[in-house]
Amino acid sequence: MVTRGDDFDDFVRGSATRLLRTAVLLTGDRAAAEDLVQETYERIYVRWRRIHSAPEAYAHKTLANLTANRWRSRGRKPEVALADHDRATPDGSDNFAIRDQLLAALQELPPRQRAVIVLRYYEDLTEAQTADVLGCSVGTVKSQASRALDRLRLITEPTILEGLR
Repeated sequence: MVTRGDDFDDFVRGSATRLLRTAVLLTGDRAAAEDLVQETYERIYVRWRRIHSAPEAYAHKTLANLTANRWRSRGRKPEVALADHDRATPDGSDNFAIRDQLLAALQELPPRQRAVIVLRYYEDLTEAQTADVLGCSVGTVKSQASRALDRLRLITEPTILEGLR
């Protein structure tokens, strides 16, 4: 017989890397991201019987909300875009420079716009799925994505955003 714990354990094993990546993109700080993922798993476990059919969507929504709440409670943006230990070791490839610039630029966006960009372009969710996760309309997702991309175009080199189109 499969128990609640077994299902939940399988979910954690299958989603840990993806949720941590999403949280790092949302926060810009690996330690904060790990804390958010842990808190997300705690909330999912408590509600597992109600959400076991769609835990990924609930996890993304929880991560986005916790990130926004953390940002609001501080009353300011994070002081450091990414800690040095979170950056990839440069190997001479332009990809690392592009990644670092884009991650730093993401931290310049308001939490809602950052969440839309991460969910739409990193997690590859549709506009409807992103709207569902964030609890807003598809039109809001579209307008937030447009504003975020406009802002990113202003603060990054033109070639950086080519992969997001």
